[in-house]
Amino acid sequence: MSDAKKKVIIYSTPSCPYCVLAKNYFKDNNIEYEEIDVSQDQKAAEAMIKKSGQMGVPQIEIDGEIIVGFDKEKIDKALNI
Repeated sequence: MSDAKKKVIIYSTPSCPYCVLAKNYFKDNNIEYEEIDVSQDQKAAEAMIKKSGQMGVPQIEIDGEIIVGFDKEKIDKALNI
């Protein structure tokens, strides 16, 4: 992993199985992340949709890059791992 810590945000909902997979992946790889529950935070949900044009979760933001869905390959590339 690179020396500089990348800021990781996951937009998720409690009922989303891919959100759970993504969070477990981050935990298993010791990747710190901020979780935003868009089912509870309407403003965050609107901001998420505005950034990506998508309503689906998970959406993972890594240093400003948006990844829609749990795409390990794209996540690893964005995190340089």
